[in-house]
Amino acid sequence: MNESEKAMADQVAQVAIAHQTERTGHAPTSVTVVLNADTLVITLHDVLTPAEKALAQSPEGAERVQEFHRQLFQASAKSLWKEIKRITGREVREASAEIETTTPAVVHAFTTGDVVQVFLLDGERTAKY
Repeated sequence: MNESEKAMADQVAQVAIAHQTERTGHAPTSVTVVLNADTLVITLHDVLTPAEKALAQSPEGAERVQEFHRQLFQASAKSLWKEIKRITGREVREASAEIETTTPAVVHAFTTGDVVQVFLLDGERTAKY
């Protein structure tokens, strides 16, 4: 990753932290950002509150936590997309986010309460990267 890409990844990480904190009132413990060709992956580590972690111990509770976070993401994703465009210069073509509270087998998220958000970007990489 060159310096320009690192700077963009750092900016996206800061925006993702602010966005998650604003949406839920609970900041992730850390964020990992990977920008590669037309894919942007944001991993928010330890995003579940203690109450959500406790609720997720049962299958019904885990389903409720997952649905809650899906709805939050869908309801607020557009503002994050605007920031991604501002930083990268590229539109978000599609996005997905998932919290898997019961098994680590799903790539999108893990039992620790991590969330992975995947964004497919439009257009070509430009010289500003």
